[in-house]
Amino acid sequence: MCVCARPSPPRLAKVCLGGRGAPGPPPPQPGGAAEARRSGGGGGAALARRAGLALRAMPAARGAARRCALAGPLLPVPPLPPPPPPPLLLLLLLVLPVLPAAGTEGKARSCGEVRQAYSAKGFSLASVPYQEIAGEHLRICPQEYTCCTSEMEDKLSQQSKLEFENLVEETSHFVRTTFVSRHKKFDEFFRELLENAERSLNDMFVRTYGMLYMQNSEVFQDLFTELKRYYTGGNVNLEEMLNDFWARLLERMFQLINPQYHFSEDYLECVSKYTDQLKPFGDVPRKLKVQVTRAFIAARTFVQGLTVGREVANRVSKVSPTPGCIRALMKMLYCPYCRGLPTVKPCNNYCLNVMKGCLANQADLDTEWNLFIDAMLLVAERLEGPFNIESVMDPIDVKISEAIMNMQENSMQVSAKVFQGCGQPKPAPALRSSRSVPENFNTRFRPYNPEERPTTAAGTSLDRLRTIWRTMQHGVTDIKEKLKLSKKFWSTLPYTICKDERVTAGPSVEEDCWNGHTKARYLPEVMHDGLTNQINNPEVDVDITRPDTFIRQQIMALRVMTNKLKNAYNGNDVNFQDTSDETSGSGSGSGCTDDICPTEFDFVTTEAPPVDSDRREVEASATQPGWTLQTLLLICLSLVLQRQWR
Repeated sequence: MCVCARPSPPRLAKVCLGGRGAPGPPPPQPGGAAEARRSGGGGGAALARRAGLALRAMPAARGAARRCALAGPLLPVPPLPPPPPPPLLLLLLLVLPVLPAAGTEGKARSCGEVRQAYSAKGFSLASVPYQEIAGEHLRICPQEYTCCTSEMEDKLSQQSKLEFENLVEETSHFVRTTFVSRHKKFDEFFRELLENAERSLNDMFVRTYGMLYMQNSEVFQDLFTELKRYYTGGNVNLEEMLNDFWARLLERMFQLINPQYHFSEDYLECVSKYTDQLKPFGDVPRKLKVQVTRAFIAARTFVQGLTVGREVANRVSKVSPTPGCIRALMKMLYCPYCRGLPTVKPCNNYCLNVMKGCLANQADLDTEWNLFIDAMLLVAERLEGPFNIESVMDPIDVKISEAIMNMQENSMQVSAKVFQGCGQPKPAPALRSSRSVPENFNTRFRPYNPEERPTTAAGTSLDRLRTIWRTMQHGVTDIKEKLKLSKKFWSTLPYTICKDERVTAGPSVEEDCWNGHTKARYLPEVMHDGLTNQINNPEVDVDITRPDTFIRQQIMALRVMTNKLKNAYNGNDVNFQDTSDETSGSGSGSGCTDDICPTEFDFVTTEAPPVDSDRREVEASATQPGWTLQTLLLICLSLVLQRQWR
């Protein structure tokens, strides 16, 4: 049933109470016209649709009014309250579609810059979108609107790995070239020094001693052969080798100063055993042994150290990033591309955390590397000091000639003591009527004058070597400076890489840089150095329980080389340290033991080796057993004859 009433104002109000008739049109919303004017395309269309519904409802409303007029008089009805304002959410839904989306105006929605940067890397543009697309397919970069497809993300991930490997190799180039170039220069110099020293000695001794030297030149050739073999890493004990040289030289010289005698091998072996006690060459062998040993140990070990440093630097600079490192590198270097920001570079601290995570094992190399560099610097001081190899090898011919002159001057005393200790040698029949020995010896072995040193090609090359050595001394100073610069190289490698303007925005840029998610400040703290400190690295997943075995091998190689360098600085050859300890550290190389050789030079004829010192005694001792046998045979023969006669 409908109740109609006409209010005092000239407005007709309709109230339908649950009866027949159609509902009237909805009352107009306040502010609807204004909203329609403010609204753009989407809001105006909605209002037009609502107006059309109202017009279609007007005939039904007029019919309802006529029915109310026939039903009875109009009753006064109070006016309806105004409807509440639309909810805020509804307004937002109406307004947001017509507002421009943030970041999509102009070039922001376009992938033009990304396409250009991607093409500059050498990639094809076939798979690069022109406009941003949904990023649900991305596995590394943020899954938001993106300019990257899955194929692009894979290619850029491999590109980031390649660029990281190249960065490490480029940054370590200074260290690697330092060891490579200096090793080559020092090695060439030491080898040429040995060759020229041998050539100089040969030329000088041929001029000084003539045929006597040429007949015994293999003794000196063997000396230089063993020195070269030691320098190149051969298993040579320098002290024993030098002792053998002086012992052999004594054997040859002893025969030359005593040509009237014949010496057996056993007799000469007896002579060589008393080289240290007789001191036939004066103090030259002792001094030369100390100088040669220290100089060669320092030179060889220094060159070996350069070799080890070169190998370690070459091996460690060839990095193999882990999958976690590759993800972090991709996120840092190329996720800005996917976000449409190819020109935005990573924040400096962000780069440091990524590099410290990727180079955690390399940083652990730093401690042993620094100890190795310190030991190299110590041995370099030996190359500059009084025991440098040039000051030893250059005058070695003069020193050996001086030793020979000492032997000549003391020849009579030496021969007498040898005869006393080893027995009287047999005379040489062919030389019994020859002229006196001292006259013959002095004619052949005239004293050497240092001013007569050869000025031939060998002398010229020695002068050139002195010039080279002066250059090498500057080279020692130069390499010492470069070695100092290479300290802490591996722990500072992340900082060196992140300073590269091709990689990061620089330490001074903190806001307008890529932080892994967007263009803003990077907030996490920078991790400390080393593997164990990466347990909480926010950028790289690092397994601190599994150190890199390859890096551990390099650490061990550095540790062994450092030990050798420290021993070389003290004049000890670590390769033969145990051997010298077993022989009580004497290093004399005499080949004697306490049971065989006397401790003092107290020769007793009865203790001498069994040589034919007295021919008559030997003959008597040999004939006496023979007569005894003949007597026994005669007795036996007589007994047999007696039995036959009977």
